[in-house]
Amino acid sequence: MRRLLFSFLLCAAYNQVCALEQAAPCPIQHAAAAGSYVWLLCDRNDLFVSADEGLTWQIRHVPFDVKLRAITFVDSRRGFIAGDGGTLLATDDCGETWRIVPLPTQENLTAIQFIGDSGWLAGWSGVILHSTDAGRTWEPQQSGIRQGLDGIFFLDNDHGWAVGWNAAMLRTADGGRTWERVNVPRTVFSLSSVCFRDARSGWAVGFGGQILRSRDGGVTWEEQASPVRGWLKSIVFDNSGRGWIASDKALLVTEDGETWTPIPLAGNVFVSQMLAVKDSVWAIGQFGVLKRAGPDHNFTAVATLPVARSEGGEF
Repeated sequence: MRRLLFSFLLCAAYNQVCALEQAAPCPIQHAAAAGSYVWLLCDRNDLFVSADEGLTWQIRHVPFDVKLRAITFVDSRRGFIAGDGGTLLATDDCGETWRIVPLPTQENLTAIQFIGDSGWLAGWSGVILHSTDAGRTWEPQQSGIRQGLDGIFFLDNDHGWAVGWNAAMLRTADGGRTWERVNVPRTVFSLSSVCFRDARSGWAVGFGGQILRSRDGGVTWEEQASPVRGWLKSIVFDNSGRGWIASDKALLVTEDGETWTPIPLAGNVFVSQMLAVKDSVWAIGQFGVLKRAGPDHNFTAVATLPVARSEGGEF
């Protein structure tokens, strides 16, 4: 009966997604959320901000001529954007104004996360930086590798993991003071994202539809069966413990952490990020944004996305 219900919900989700017509106002690079606030970072450094879970939007511009790759907000006002050439930008007013934060690197930065006042940055050439003062100053941590890192995830102030090119996998149990290289199966390619549901249960995803599973805090990893062969770019778990993976043309969902079921996507959304927004989950695509509607697997397009323009204003 449960499997029948699960199939019915998947069919309903597919029908909802097939109705996607709303295109994004610009190619979206990355997104962040804090409470009811959502931020969408565009490739031309426009920033779309919603204070009400996507009902209305404002547009702002980030006035720096550099490729920006990752965004995070600690709360509704304090946020950071990381990008190429060792660029880190900070705001204290919800993105109205931005300032440069000096960093001890010129590498391209691809991932950022905060746990309270502790923050971590990761990027090319194995660079990892750490802040203990809410992002005001940063110091390098020794990753021990030269491969680029695309994903970093901390469960708390001590336990963290990072993944990247050529099957790079790292773990730390002391906040990054020491990082340990972890062996993964020989068949693994580059990895894009890592997420842990608790201190022992974790997953990592990457090229070729690969899904890895750890049951011992990331010490060892095994491959899980994947229903797709595309590039898996992001993985999150929602408040109910359900897991979501982003792929170009599908979303993958799991109820038990063991089996993954695809929800096909219609159109050229190119989903690259799964984002938890309060009690919901959003699928952020380069050319569209989907929002889970209700407690099941139904996703609908965020139809309130504005048309980009050069000056700020409410939509």
